[in-house]
Amino acid sequence: MRFCFLVRVLAVLCLAGSIPLARPESKAVTVTGYVLDSACAFTKGLKKPISVECAQKCAKNGSPLVILADNGAIYWPTTDAMPADSQNGKLMPFAGQRVTASGKLFERGGSRALMIEKIDAAK
Repeated sequence: MRFCFLVRVLAVLCLAGSIPLARPESKAVTVTGYVLDSACAFTKGLKKPISVECAQKCAKNGSPLVILADNGAIYWPTTDAMPADSQNGKLMPFAGQRVTASGKLFERGGSRALMIEKIDAAK
């Protein structure tokens, strides 16, 4: 009974902001690479998209777009919005193209997520 009370008090304090929740560390990065759908990046082993049309079609069918960096690393676009929303809209104008994106990098368990602050076609 006492344990349940303590858990409730802790939950209320966290929700009220009295106890800050730990945020993962991030660092500012700039990444250059191709925007392609995640299925092709992982299952086809592509180094660049087959075509703009292919990347756009896969994204429209629901496959998340990612950035395949020049060094082979895959960056998942992310947001800190709650609830989270798809980042395909931000990347769709660049699907199948080479880009330079900058923002905050989050790493966990070997995965990389990029909270994109700026994205442009690569020169």
